Amino acid sequence: MNLPKTKLIRRLKIIEGQVRGLQEMIEKNIYCIDVITQTSAVKQALSSVEDTLMESHLGTCLIHQIKKGKEKQATSEILKVYQLKRK
Repeated sequence: MNLPKTKLIRRLKIIEGQVRGLQEMIEKNIYCIDVITQTSAVKQALSSVEDTLMESHLGTCLIHQIKKGKEKQATSEILKVYQLKRK
């Protein structure tokens, strides 16, 4: 995996804190729109992590598979990622 591992871990720790903050907001009965705003921020942050991982996978892992003659496996993974991203 050839990606900024340290940056991703740091970003995931920030997201973890955001999720804990959401739990506290719910416990404290914070105004719904404020909670929804924060859930949207968490979703966007996770999407950014996902995009980074997918970019790395497509740019390295799949290229290696294709070079090793594993085109069917690479195609299958591309389709799987595409289907997951559409959900």
